[in-house]
Amino acid sequence: MNAAKPALVLLPGLLCDETVWRAQVRSFSGKADVFVADYGDADSISLMAERALDAAPGRFALVGHSMGARVALEVMRMAPEKVERLALLDTGVHRVQSGEHEKRQRLVDLAQDKGMEALCNAWLPPMVHPKYREDDVFMRPLREMVTRFTPDLFARQIRALLTRPDTGPALDAIDCPVLVGVGRQDEWSPVRQHEDIFARIGGDAKMVVFEEAGHMAPYEAPQSVNAALSEWFSEASVGGGR
Repeated sequence: MNAAKPALVLLPGLLCDETVWRAQVRSFSGKADVFVADYGDADSISLMAERALDAAPGRFALVGHSMGARVALEVMRMAPEKVERLALLDTGVHRVQSGEHEKRQRLVDLAQDKGMEALCNAWLPPMVHPKYREDDVFMRPLREMVTRFTPDLFARQIRALLTRPDTGPALDAIDCPVLVGVGRQDEWSPVRQHEDIFARIGGDAKMVVFEEAGHMAPYEAPQSVNAALSEWFSEASVGGGR
């Protein structure tokens, strides 16, 4: 890492990798050391957080998307002194809900029985704005991203989500400025869910809704997401906290 630059750590969500963050990596690489976490075969949110911390510098700004935001909150619980600023995008903080296990297990079974392409066909389209679902050029990188995973890695990430820790203590202990962001058409983690997260954090938190975007907002609405993150990151570069 370049000591002259601030550091930015990006945590991907379920079945996601650097593909979702391409626009952010391009935008911020000139002014920050940018790191996209790789969870490997981790099967718990805590282990994902540990692996992100092991590869991260001593202090950094932290952005989590979807499952990655849950990992970010676990990083905050484990090492709050390392996080200068936090952004939570298209996510949730609730515990496992009634029927969630069965719903997720059906997807795991589909991947194991029919393969990742079948899983991709069922899982990915609802994750984006309806206008993109039949756009082959737009969807191709996302489809290639999902199908690079294996059924075993998918099952491990689902296990992590179904055994996720309570985020309450981490939320209540946040002592740095926070950005909460969500796609307007996010059907998986809706705007109202983020309004509740924003209200719970309070303090220096700011909320932004990204128009014409679903759950994959960093990929779907890169200009809007980059604008919000740029303002957030510029403030973070100055240092401070609450």
